[in-house]
Amino acid sequence: MELSSGIVLAIIGAAISMGVAAISSGIGVGLAGIAGAGVISEDPKKFGPVLVLQALPQTQGIYGFLGAVLILIGVGVLGGAIKAIPVGMGYAALGGGIVIGLSSVTAIAQGAIAASGMGAVAKRPETFGQAVVLAVMAETFAIFGLLIAILIFVGTKIMGG
Repeated sequence: MELSSGIVLAIIGAAISMGVAAISSGIGVGLAGIAGAGVISEDPKKFGPVLVLQALPQTQGIYGFLGAVLILIGVGVLGGAIKAIPVGMGYAALGGGIVIGLSSVTAIAQGAIAASGMGAVAKRPETFGQAVVLAVMAETFAIFGLLIAILIFVGTKIMGG
């Protein structure tokens, strides 16, 4: 079976959604992990708070994965027969994948914020909650990106159509 242009565009959208999110989350988790290793080398009892802070940048990778799966299910690549979709719908899927991928770049800043928060927690453990709040603020924009992509998918019948 030959893939239509619409399907190819949707697959590219899914790839961008997951690929950029994975790279960004990996960098964010890496930045936080570097700081975390230093903190737990001084005080292994701080592993719990360090682990929570290091895990935060992973969520953008989850959003990228979710976006890619929604696209692939929506166009029938997963869970059913591949549909012949119009090119315009393929572009909509591509746009949704791009918005998720680009908004996931916030994971890099979130990793840096989490790393800084680990330094604060190392000196003053009572700052843990505040460090988490600061790190989560960067993620807000990734959530907005995911929501806009879902609205695109629903509005163009990629999801729920």
